[in-house]
Amino acid sequence: MWESAGTLATSPWIYGLIAASILLDVFLPVLPSGILVAAAATAAAAETGAAAVGADGVDGAAAATALPDLLVLVVCAATASVLGDLAAFRVGLRGGRRLDQVMARSRRLRTAQARLGAALARGGGALVLVARFAPAGRSVVSLGAGVAQRRVGEFLPWSVLAGISWAGYSVALGYFGGEWLGAGWLTTAVSVLALFLAGSAAALLLRRPGPEAGGAAPAGPTWGRPHGT
Repeated sequence: MWESAGTLATSPWIYGLIAASILLDVFLPVLPSGILVAAAATAAAAETGAAAVGADGVDGAAAATALPDLLVLVVCAATASVLGDLAAFRVGLRGGRRLDQVMARSRRLRTAQARLGAALARGGGALVLVARFAPAGRSVVSLGAGVAQRRVGEFLPWSVLAGISWAGYSVALGYFGGEWLGAGWLTTAVSVLALFLAGSAAALLLRRPGPEAGGAAPAGPTWGRPHGT
């Protein structure tokens, strides 16, 4: 299995598959894009390590071979993350009233929107970074920023930072897991656990009550100034 995964990881198709998964999971948060990025990094580490066996300076050769692939993987994942954020932001910006009606039909979506709105009111744009690691946090924050008519210039820098941080974390997790534990099910399980723990920690930060916990939750992100003011 891992030999096939290593072959896939060295082909251009893996980047397209990862980009598509990350672009879509802003609208379908159930897609395992983080696991896919980590698995690709693990497979790449296994492939480059195998290619370097028998050569002088094995560790250095493997690292030198893997570095370009890993950098491309980070850039691919981060770019797809930002583009997906902007797509969701645009949907929220253009269809704010209709989107509010859709969210009003779901108690879970209303609760998530209220919690994230309150968190963003306390933490500002920096909370976009935290929300990137939380389950469905990216979706609600990107859509909510559009619904709240935020400026693209206010939202984009935080989206870029969040995308780079998330992509770097996922790639490092897969690569170093593969280096230390080898390419196998144990590494996959550890990667899934680490992604789950990061998501749980981010969700706890977003749900942490603020000093105005008894007040009404704002309708959406409140960093910077509202559009048009």
